[in-house]
Amino acid sequence: MKKIALFPGSFDPLTMGHLDTIERGAKLFDELIVGVFLNTSKKSYFTASEKLAIVKRSVAHLPNVKVIGQEQKLTVEVAKECGAHFLLRGIRSVKDYEYEKDIATMNHHLAPDLESVFLLASPQYSHISSSILKEVMAFSGDVADYLPQPVCEALEKKRDQDEK
Repeated sequence: MKKIALFPGSFDPLTMGHLDTIERGAKLFDELIVGVFLNTSKKSYFTASEKLAIVKRSVAHLPNVKVIGQEQKLTVEVAKECGAHFLLRGIRSVKDYEYEKDIATMNHHLAPDLESVFLLASPQYSHISSSILKEVMAFSGDVADYLPQPVCEALEKKRDQDEK
């Protein structure tokens, strides 16, 4: 059986921590599908189509990684449609673990054949989140070290458009 995993997230913006998890996950699975999903509890910085394009450019170097966009369905439904038997999730802290454990338990209830796989964040990225980076960006702080190049380019383009 081909090992296919889905890595769902809002990726707004995609961080180096996300990219690290994707690169590590790509080594574990035959195919890794990055699902750019809508998070109803967060205000998006980028549009869905912008996020999709940015993530695709950021993972272009990984031949077994595919990127899809999805805003209407449960993660377990998307996983089933993609043929994924695994959900990949990254964990930065105990707080993340508690949150992810509850989601994994519900996902297991909804789809017993879907297994959640957790990767601990690499130490250099364990303190960053998209929310923290957006807060720093709102006050013109430099976050380039924590973002893949395609994200930095998209942010620069967005700033240029806002200034016009």
